[in-house]
Amino acid sequence: MVYTKEVENMCKIERVNHGPAPIPEEGKWVKAKEIKDISGLTHGIGWCAPQQGACKLTLNVKNGIIEEALVETIGCSGMTHSAAMAGEILVGKTLLEALNTDLVCDAINTAMRELFLQIVYGRTQSAFSDGGLSVGAGLEDLGKTTRSQIGTIYSTKEKGPRYLELTEGYVVEVGLDSNNEIIGYKYVNIGKMMNGIKKGIDVSKAIEDATGIYGRFDEAVKVIDPREE
Repeated sequence: MVYTKEVENMCKIERVNHGPAPIPEEGKWVKAKEIKDISGLTHGIGWCAPQQGACKLTLNVKNGIIEEALVETIGCSGMTHSAAMAGEILVGKTLLEALNTDLVCDAINTAMRELFLQIVYGRTQSAFSDGGLSVGAGLEDLGKTTRSQIGTIYSTKEKGPRYLELTEGYVVEVGLDSNNEIIGYKYVNIGKMMNGIKKGIDVSKAIEDATGIYGRFDEAVKVIDPREE
């Protein structure tokens, strides 16, 4: 260590070292001094530089190591392939390694940065959960069909809204009342349909089993295909 002459000539005064402020981690208060002191599960959103796509990233960190990662992307075709690479890159790395690793896509890198801040400041979903959340908890966001929850709605001033996909699934029909206002819709749960097909159920039957309605669809005066009408 090199000191300036001014510093060398100073007399030494002892200082009190209070250490870092404790942060909540998995039901404990921890004075984190090293990356290995950090644990927690949290979610966060990142966006690319031109803000044309977004990534929702979920990380489950144990003793500074990323044990579980869920990468969900929207708005950019290239981002989906970047997410595939990030899924291989992230797990097994320390938080600091992941923060300083190129995760291929700006949106995923930004999400990693935002999650790093949450986790090291103790602002995680598992901050006050004794022992934290088990590895696999990230899948709970996807539900039983292990598929991202997606909402896609298209609308114009001239023709109004079209529901295309909502949490329940792919919207096949939209129900309108006598005022041409939406009162419900029919959907196909893609995850449930695919599970049926994988089990050998006939495609038509699998679609039928995965079909449901929402709202007052049965009272509709008019039914339209939101992609064709």
